[in-house]
Amino acid sequence: MTRLSEVDLSAKLSKKEGLDRLEAAQQRLLHLRLLLGGQLGEQRIGPPLCIVFEGWDASGKGGAIKRLAAPLDPRHVRVSQFAAPTYDEKRHHFLQRFWNVLPGWGGMTILDRSWYGRVLVERVEGFATEEQWTRAYQEIVEFERALAAEGTILVKFWMHVSPEEQLRRFQDRAADPLRQWKLTDEDWRNREKRPAYEAALGDMFAKTDQKRAHWKIIAGDNKSYARVAVLEHVSHTIEKHLTSRGYNLKDAD
Repeated sequence: MTRLSEVDLSAKLSKKEGLDRLEAAQQRLLHLRLLLGGQLGEQRIGPPLCIVFEGWDASGKGGAIKRLAAPLDPRHVRVSQFAAPTYDEKRHHFLQRFWNVLPGWGGMTILDRSWYGRVLVERVEGFATEEQWTRAYQEIVEFERALAAEGTILVKFWMHVSPEEQLRRFQDRAADPLRQWKLTDEDWRNREKRPAYEAALGDMFAKTDQKRAHWKIIAGDNKSYARVAVLEHVSHTIEKHLTSRGYNLKDAD
């Protein structure tokens, strides 16, 4: 698994190239989404599509999700956001609260944060015991294997930005009255704990990157590049899975 230190954060696109490739990627995604929903081609319902977003604070998750969902009919995609578990949710197994939002056949779900909170924020902040977060790696692997065995196309993103770019975005948010709500004291505290989070990420990548649930690290210092990279990877992954399952993508055009 590629380490964060090996990610080329200098990757970027010009504004024009970024817009051109983004538009092309959105059109391709729209086509594939209609195909998965049984609206095109052979009109058979395709496998569930679940896209998981994790990343640093201010790494561009929201912007990428916005561009991902923008070309789609709102009835054809569900976006679910997860924060800290509630009191009642803590009474159950940590995976329980995610089941209800998972897509069925023909469905698509985008998750803004996910079950990986157990081995990231809950580990670093001490919200889970060492026994709990250590056990969670295998629980997550088995959970994702079960989803894949059922047919789910699972795409997992880590949105990566440098500490310098993150600080610049924090400062921009603090200066913008309409975006100040995006910046919290917790964001600043998490920034100070970046080395601990990097250690947790190393374990997460090593222990949960698997054949049908790979991690894709997105270089996010340049927003245009990151958004295009996300959409192109999603479309590529869908095409690969559908081709392996006998779909004729050319006939569906």
